[in-house]
Amino acid sequence: MLHYSVYTKPSSSAWVVFIHGAGGSSNIWYKQIRDFQKDFNVLLIDLRGHGKSKQPFRKKLKKYTFTEISNDVLEVLDHLNIKSGHFVGISLGTIIIREIAERNPTMVETMILGGAIVKLNLRGQILMKLGVLLKSVIPYLLLYRFFAFVIMPRKTHTESRLLFVNEAKKLYQKEFKRWFKLASEINPLLKLFRIHDCGIPTLYIMGEEDHMFLPSIGKLVKNHNSSSLQIIPNCGHVVNVESPLLFNKLSRDFASRWSKK
Repeated sequence: MLHYSVYTKPSSSAWVVFIHGAGGSSNIWYKQIRDFQKDFNVLLIDLRGHGKSKQPFRKKLKKYTFTEISNDVLEVLDHLNIKSGHFVGISLGTIIIREIAERNPTMVETMILGGAIVKLNLRGQILMKLGVLLKSVIPYLLLYRFFAFVIMPRKTHTESRLLFVNEAKKLYQKEFKRWFKLASEINPLLKLFRIHDCGIPTLYIMGEEDHMFLPSIGKLVKNHNSSSLQIIPNCGHVVNVESPLLFNKLSRDFASRWSKK
């Protein structure tokens, strides 16, 4: 089972589940825990191969799929007897949340998706193809640093860029390759997500400077009645790290508005 951490609020029955992105870990949510614990029970999860989720798994996977990765998350929720909750994700973690919502809509009360990925633009597609070609000949950490810089290029993005690079150092080479291959094959799934409005209240929180992913979110929100978009000024891809106070307020207000009474 995945490693997880729980922060309880005895007077509340509502849960918020945090899902990090590829190369990160639950440590990236350190600026969220205190604020969210005021109103909710909080569950942080380390995805397979990340953070403290490195022990041998009962089910070994030769190839990662979003179905299998989301099953890992669902196993934790079942173990804790969590029937439903608000799901907060960042970057690739937002795709895992969408996968869970498609298969288990009654389990997801709301989706709060920061630095969300719903489409790879031409630059992103070229980078992914280049990465697939080079991942076996270039040290994975060097490749990860390059991608982190492309996605988070500005000086104001330094903290979040370094945080993700430092977390990525804890990955094994083989694990990195599995996750990179998973990320390189997401286009068909993203196309489905863009077409299908799952009807679950969804808040996209994007940085104004998230040049690779923000444009596609704006287009999606216009076509999905259940979705809304908040853009944080002077902020890049990892909005929960670069603008935690505003991210926390927007997220908590949204989750509270839709919490089951």
